[in-house]
Amino acid sequence: MKYFATALLAAFGMTQVGAADYKPTTIRAATANPEGSVHTTAINKFKEIVEAESGGKIKVQTFYGGSMGDEQANVRQLRNQEIHLAVLAVGNLTPFAAQANIFYMPYMFPDINGAYKLLGNDAFTGKVADKIVEQSGTRPLSWLVGGYRHITNSKRPITKIGDLQGLKIRVPPVAVQLDSFKAWGVEPHPLAWAETFNALQQGVIDGQENPYTVIRDQKFWEVQKYVTELPYMLWVGPMLVSENWYKRLDADTKALVNKAAKEAAAHEWKWAAEQDGVAKKQCLDKGMVLGTLTDAPVWQEKARSIWPKFYDQVGGKAMLDEALAISAGK
Repeated sequence: MKYFATALLAAFGMTQVGAADYKPTTIRAATANPEGSVHTTAINKFKEIVEAESGGKIKVQTFYGGSMGDEQANVRQLRNQEIHLAVLAVGNLTPFAAQANIFYMPYMFPDINGAYKLLGNDAFTGKVADKIVEQSGTRPLSWLVGGYRHITNSKRPITKIGDLQGLKIRVPPVAVQLDSFKAWGVEPHPLAWAETFNALQQGVIDGQENPYTVIRDQKFWEVQKYVTELPYMLWVGPMLVSENWYKRLDADTKALVNKAAKEAAAHEWKWAAEQDGVAKKQCLDKGMVLGTLTDAPVWQEKARSIWPKFYDQVGGKAMLDEALAISAGK
């Protein structure tokens, strides 16, 4: 986390929006996730900034907990301007914009400081955003960061790749994640999220993978004994707006929306880093047993072997190489 404070200043240092006569308007913002999540933390900060700096002329109306449908429904609603802003996991943007997979490749961010560097690089994220606009009609204004998706299971500690063999692990129905587990030699189970806890409880599946905050919020310690830290995939999500709505904003409102999205992401980065540590402690305090990998390079090598399959989706190998160079500070 040494890089963290510097990254926030560099990535999100914004000049103040000057005095402006904002037109009264309402921004409809949605997420399928509940209050207290990374999603609502960012939207709440966005709302606070927009309403304060517009003197209350611009209101942000929020729809949380799936009241506007699931995350992919929110993307469709942005496309038809039913809503104006949404926060979701990047995996639920990829069916509409394959380019978004560039932030979802396995071991794209084995060190979280690399994520801060890349997601705070305006030149690179700007190129990605323009491509996402072409593909989906939606525009990411900033990127949020959550925790790594660690593996939990009810059977045994996982300290090497051989320990994974034979376990039935629930994985979201996203190609990159499914292919990662196949590369590790197991057949993943793409079960619907709403069915996951019951399936774990009944022994239909043995485990799942998610950040500590999700493990905590879902009380998975009730049905899972073991957790293994695995930096194969970092939770990343866009603050996403409707492009047709965004491009019609007047200059002052657009500047304020841009500023608020950047500052909301900066706020969420700090909050998420703190919460990940808090949630880890809570999980261990509830009796979960932490396993440490003894063969971590093997997992990374096998997972990264699937990258060529996705080159065409993410702008080619050169684009991925550029992202890696930025992440490494080169």
